[in-house]
Amino acid sequence: MSLRAETEAPPSARVHRFTRAERWVHRGTAALMGVCVVTAAFLYIPQLAVMVGRRELVVRIHECAGVALPVPVLLGLASRAFRGDLRFLNRFGPHDRVWLRAALRRDKRRASRPAGKFNAGQKIYAAWIAGATLVMLGTGLMMWFTHVTPLMWRTSATFVHDWLALTIGVVLAGHIGMALGDPEARRGMRTGSVSEVWARNEHPLWRP
Repeated sequence: MSLRAETEAPPSARVHRFTRAERWVHRGTAALMGVCVVTAAFLYIPQLAVMVGRRELVVRIHECAGVALPVPVLLGLASRAFRGDLRFLNRFGPHDRVWLRAALRRDKRRASRPAGKFNAGQKIYAAWIAGATLVMLGTGLMMWFTHVTPLMWRTSATFVHDWLALTIGVVLAGHIGMALGDPEARRGMRTGSVSEVWARNEHPLWRP
């Protein structure tokens, strides 16, 4: 047996990836985002709106879920591990540019896509969805409290809110599709740990 084979970890070895607090932040945010998306569909698609009927109730659920959307992240700031992951997500290094160039070339070789705990695509998604959530919250509050802002502002807010909602739906569908294609990543978010082999292959620069 070779030295490399002797020193490699067994296939069953697991490494810690997310704490319980981080997993609950993700679950809470996903649940609230799901409520926003589903209620928005019932509000804007006539066929679905007819099925529900109680538009005022759907509007209230949509508003409450939207206002509560930042709460899981704000509560998560009490976790040191969550704050640490936010710092990782907020740093874009030279290896991330290499990863992006490989993604644009559709180069799927693992050696051409170096990544730390989060790859460049995950960092861009996290930054985009955080900014989009804040814009949706701001425009939604303008639409909710109609007496606070001028009519032109509310009209513009409605336009931005509606089209950004459609964009968020498309991006979330892509995010879910990527998750469905990577069972080990889903297991990491569900249980908090991933296989050491997966960690080495997908995030070679990550040192758990």
